[in-house]
Amino acid sequence: MTAENLPASKTDSKSASTPARASAKYDFDYFVIGAGSGGVRSSRIAAAHGAKVGIAEGRFYGGTCVNVGCVPKKLLAYAADFRLDFETSAGYGWSAGTPSFNWKTLIANKDKEIKRLNGIYESLLTNAGVKIFNDYAAFVDPHTLKIGQDIVTAKHILIATGGKPRALPVKGGEHAIVSDDAFYLPDLPKSVVICGGGYIAVEFAHIFHNLGSDVTLVYRGDLFLRGFDRDIAQSLKDTMAKKGITLRFNTDIDSITKTAAGDYDVAMTDGSVLNTALVMAAIGRDPAVDALDLAKAGVATAPNGTIPVNGQYQTNVPHIHAVGDIIGRVALTPVALAEGHFLADTLFGGMTRKALDYSTIPSAVFSDPAIGTIGMTEEQALAKGHSIDVYKSTFSPMKYSLAGGGDKTVMKIIVDHKTDKILGIHMIGLDVPEILQGFAVAVVAGATKADFDRTIGIHPTSAEELVTMRKPAYSKP
Repeated sequence: MTAENLPASKTDSKSASTPARASAKYDFDYFVIGAGSGGVRSSRIAAAHGAKVGIAEGRFYGGTCVNVGCVPKKLLAYAADFRLDFETSAGYGWSAGTPSFNWKTLIANKDKEIKRLNGIYESLLTNAGVKIFNDYAAFVDPHTLKIGQDIVTAKHILIATGGKPRALPVKGGEHAIVSDDAFYLPDLPKSVVICGGGYIAVEFAHIFHNLGSDVTLVYRGDLFLRGFDRDIAQSLKDTMAKKGITLRFNTDIDSITKTAAGDYDVAMTDGSVLNTALVMAAIGRDPAVDALDLAKAGVATAPNGTIPVNGQYQTNVPHIHAVGDIIGRVALTPVALAEGHFLADTLFGGMTRKALDYSTIPSAVFSDPAIGTIGMTEEQALAKGHSIDVYKSTFSPMKYSLAGGGDKTVMKIIVDHKTDKILGIHMIGLDVPEILQGFAVAVVAGATKADFDRTIGIHPTSAEELVTMRKPAYSKP
């Protein structure tokens, strides 16, 4: 189930009885540019509050997440995870022969599911009374938009156009695909070189490798996943290398040349040359602002193209707002949903909402093994002046006890030494994204290590490790 496939809250339906209409001066009270997660949520909640709402989308309903992001990527990750499941099942008495994989079947079924979700998003908008414009929108002036052949005006405008993958800025970079393209490949590549060190890079390394490609990941730094806990990143590095993924750190792609055979020679900055069937750039994302004509509305952008906003998601033009990836805060779907909902409630619901706390946002990386994280890393806590106790556990999940092999699970809890408050939890291993969601509630609520200690564990589970660690592994400073 996607986050938008949920009913509005009780407060949404209650406040719909007090509509907030703009004057007849404008066609709409609220117009949203972009039908991704943040835009769809904000528009339908605003409509539930009684506003007259329009939305423009020129590509696909559901935005990046539903179409070329978290949803199809998770489906591909599920497919990739079956490789270990098949191997593990033998230890439990299963014998299913030699498994085979068909890329075309996976992509066809993925496409069918995405089409279903597109329809759900369109229905959410239609059922909420939002008027849909199936084209791209651009500013004519601060209150006016051109959408295809239509010209509309709005009292309030929301920019929720998200981001786009960054192309590889090297000679021959046009030969490299980006993450959007990976979901539409006609065949599984025999080999792939992935350039990048963020979560998209390591997730696609997992997907391609486990489905049968020969994978090389190159990153210009000495360890990927910058900003994540270093122990967790190191554990993933060790596991990926053990599984047979080639990791090339402290080097970068210098140029790409297509050969007569149809594959690619990738020249590296360290002088080496890699030959591969596919090159993928996973070097970051840029805000999708190029087609908006922001200058005509007077909307300012930062040097990196993001749109700065205040605590009420206002741009420098007060009636023009922005949420989601385009504001450069936390580029996660649930964050865009929360931002869009907050904005609709405060603009049209007459509500005073507490500002979002960006310091306690849980997230996951669907690598192999997966990562779950919330709050401060060890390094961040020390940088903020905390004296910390670090609790750490490394173990093999029970699932692998009969089959052997499997990946180690690592769990870390960062605790403020003076207050006993949990500052962060960081994990890598089997099922950790599912485990972390519940513990994230505790961290957001301000739980202490003593609260964890007096919580009875569910036995036997991996999750119980988080409430049974009694002595710190070490303390700093």
